[in-house]
Amino acid sequence: MQALIKGSSVVSEPFGKQSNKIAGSFGRTDAATAEGGRSLLELTTQFDEADLMCRPIEGEWRLRLYRDASEAGGSFRQAPRNSSHAYRGVRGEAADPTRSAAMAARRAGSRLRRYVVANRLNRLGTLTYEDACEDERQVRKDVGEFFRKLKADIDKPFAYLWVPEWHPQGHGLHLHFVVGRFVPRSKIIDAWGRGFVHIKLLGQVPIGQGSLGESRRAAGYLGKYLRKGFEVDREFNLRRFDAARGFGPKSELIVGDSAEEVAAEASTRMGGEPSYQWRSRDQDGWIGPNAMWMTWNL
Repeated sequence: MQALIKGSSVVSEPFGKQSNKIAGSFGRTDAATAEGGRSLLELTTQFDEADLMCRPIEGEWRLRLYRDASEAGGSFRQAPRNSSHAYRGVRGEAADPTRSAAMAARRAGSRLRRYVVANRLNRLGTLTYEDACEDERQVRKDVGEFFRKLKADIDKPFAYLWVPEWHPQGHGLHLHFVVGRFVPRSKIIDAWGRGFVHIKLLGQVPIGQGSLGESRRAAGYLGKYLRKGFEVDREFNLRRFDAARGFGPKSELIVGDSAEEVAAEASTRMGGEPSYQWRSRDQDGWIGPNAMWMTWNL
């Protein structure tokens, strides 16, 4: 089923022979013509009433399924038009900075959530400086050294993700991170060596969800810190979060003519119906293409 939109077209007819009379030196045009007493403007510009009916938009639904993260999301993509003369804006500028920032935060949050859930990162930790550090670049060097030491001590690659946060009481920056395996607190203390550490397993999830529910809780916490980061200025070209390489979730592209078609295919591949489904059409004031997002407790 294709998306529909109501529209109309303007038909411009050729002038042909002019039947209007020119009066006076000012070139005034008689408002009436020889055809039914209608003005020339009425004859040359008409709305085709048949086009006021619903007209299908050419395009397709494209859905990305992330099996390991138990979620899928996508939108309707309109077929490309001849846009050689379209205004594309200026690189680095946004027509609506507020909306652009909100979209960037949403995209970053989605990438963070999929990584955390796909790798079942369910242990949330915090690294705090004994002496306040307000140098954003130095913080990133320190956390990089921390994870290098931790990986060397464990002697096995592992997935992790971290987000910086400005301390609400003015003690500079501290770091929140997640891992998906048990790491002795003593090893974390030795690897950090700059202050205080805290780590805990996130439990208290609905029965049957296990590490999936725990990692979703962890992603929720980190997503909150990430969104706070969009509310403050940061140095140019610094990542808002970072993660271990080589553990990114794999995705499968599903293409179809309707939202129902791609959703059904995703459910077939996941082996069951989604536990939650979000549709943009149900959201008041939604700006953007028709979109959908769904999750499974599988």
